[in-house]
Amino acid sequence: MIIYLDNCCYNRPFDDQIQERIHLESEAILTVLKMGQMKKVVIAGSEILELEISRMQDIVKKQKVLDLYCVAEMHIPYTEKIRKRSADIMSVSKIRAFDSLHIASAEEANADVLLTTDDKLEKMAEKLKLKTRVLNPLRFAWEVI
Repeated sequence: MIIYLDNCCYNRPFDDQIQERIHLESEAILTVLKMGQMKKVVIAGSEILELEISRMQDIVKKQKVLDLYCVAEMHIPYTEKIRKRSADIMSVSKIRAFDSLHIASAEEANADVLLTTDDKLEKMAEKLKLKTRVLNPLRFAWEVI
């Protein structure tokens, strides 16, 4: 199984863990990353994801995110095909640029699932015909793990 996590997933373990949902999502994400570390799944990353991480202002948090991201063993470069697929996704939905680029990158990786903590993205993606499912990490954990 190939799993692509978007930037909000890599950041979630460093959000305020007092809220139960945030804590549970963090645990699900860390479990998926541990599965990647143990070679039970393949974690896919991308040039788009690396660009988004590089734009983080908080240097300490950025380094923590990069430490988690190093589990990714598949790297999807940004290509014209991804740019076009992203534009297609945006033309038929209200999905924003980075999110559509993540979906296009996940599809290029033949990922089974793209994990996100963005509820709006998950709902909008459900309405589209995508090659990759877009799921909240908790929903993924309930269905798969």
